[in-house]
Amino acid sequence: MEIENEINNNLNNEKKENNFLNTILGKTINNAFDIGLRAVLPNLIEEQVIDIKNALLESGLKSGIDTAINSTIDFGKSVAGIFTGNFENISQIRTAVGSGGIIDTISNVLDKAIDKVYEKGKINNTVSSLIKKGKDVILDNIENNIKEELDVQDNLLNSLEKNIKNWKVCYENKDFEGMSKEYEKIAEKSEKTIPIENILKETRKVETLHNLIKNNGQNFELTDVEKEIVEKIS
Repeated sequence: MEIENEINNNLNNEKKENNFLNTILGKTINNAFDIGLRAVLPNLIEEQVIDIKNALLESGLKSGIDTAINSTIDFGKSVAGIFTGNFENISQIRTAVGSGGIIDTISNVLDKAIDKVYEKGKINNTVSSLIKKGKDVILDNIENNIKEELDVQDNLLNSLEKNIKNWKVCYENKDFEGMSKEYEKIAEKSEKTIPIENILKETRKVETLHNLIKNNGQNFELTDVEKEIVEKIS
């Protein structure tokens, strides 16, 4: 039963991590594509650029980007030597993104999407040529934005780790007020960060311990059953 629970926990963690990473990369690519497309079509008004972007997304670009992200995550894990299914740090994610060919895949699907939109008559030859000639600008913008987002995630994770350490110090000192302040920061940052495996375990342990003490009237003396619960989480 314990082995089965552990397997289920690992699968749930992997799904949560992949979904979060997929969302983060998806938003980052979408925003970067917006900026890049405006840069290569400077003479078009905002509404025209939005219409062209939507037409490209509907013509295979969106599904292509989704495929690129998922393939990058899956293939990149094997390249980074990850066999548990979960990333252990941002460096592994950088390796995964770099090895997964995400930019090359987006480049290919963008070409196909441009041709489809042109064939449907939604853009003329001039606009089609401008996007293709400016494709490197768009792709560079996407690549840079991904790197910047991973830098943000790295900083958030480092900050989260510090909050966890601070919480533990407060716990050792039986300072519930200090614990509560750090706990609020942990809860807030946990929602914004990629759920890296070891950090996820630490935040779950903090959450369990914190709520046990809180619901116990701030009593730090745990029962054997409560200690066993915390031990299983860690």
